[in-house]
Amino acid sequence: MTVPSHARRRLAASLVAGTAALATVLAAGPAAAQDRFIVVASTTSTEQSGLFGHLLPQFRQATGIDVRVVALGTGQALDTARRGDADVVFVHDQVAEEKFVAEGFGLQRRPVMYNDFVLIGPKDDPAGTRGKDIAAALQKVAGSSAVFVSRGDKSGTHAAELRYWTAAGVDLDANKPAGYKACGCGMGPALNIAASSNAYVLADRGTWLNFKNRADLAILVEGDKRLFNQYGVIVVNPARHPHVKKDLAQTFADWVVSPAGQSAIAGYKIGGEQLFFPNANQ
Repeated sequence: MTVPSHARRRLAASLVAGTAALATVLAAGPAAAQDRFIVVASTTSTEQSGLFGHLLPQFRQATGIDVRVVALGTGQALDTARRGDADVVFVHDQVAEEKFVAEGFGLQRRPVMYNDFVLIGPKDDPAGTRGKDIAAALQKVAGSSAVFVSRGDKSGTHAAELRYWTAAGVDLDANKPAGYKACGCGMGPALNIAASSNAYVLADRGTWLNFKNRADLAILVEGDKRLFNQYGVIVVNPARHPHVKKDLAQTFADWVVSPAGQSAIAGYKIGGEQLFFPNANQ
């Protein structure tokens, strides 16, 4: 049967249009896939404890979204988000987090998980700090010749440390202990410095449990209610920075507080010991 010329023309036009549409989809596919990532500004503790290495593959499998982590102290992480260089912050200084939201830089702050801080020091404990009272322990460090390594980096851990020194009645501005050394560094490097100099250091338990270069260090103070360490997640406000990937960021925030995300957090253990405890619904 002979196909009329006008029908042939319509068929050819349809094939051309279909080919063009397919080419557009194929071209857009890789670009769309490349755009399915978010930047999370977080603390060094979530990275150096190994939590993100455990958590993010599960998030990607569930959502298809990649996460690029910028691991900084909490203060620096919040400043990164203030500049619009992150889509989400996942940090651990509630006062600073609430200020970030109040200033309009972030949307709702949501609690995600907690662990605790511990005072690490030489096993022989020359300053006599061992016990449960962090303020009493720091008073003893201040009254001795022992070296204390401070992160000194405006991180959540550093902010907590400063609160504990205040509780101990030690004014670091007016009368800094002779052995006080600020490194301006992350948790891992601070622990390395403490290990190499047989010094005291405040650490989050998660990073300590994942830390291999312990030398002669051990946990000396734990169990004080003041050592509680809460983490929160905040989506950066797109009204401040329109380029923020708000929908993808919200997917991440929703997932870490969901039953699946909370279960994944609870499932991260080292040597059978759980590092973080989910509490999004408490």
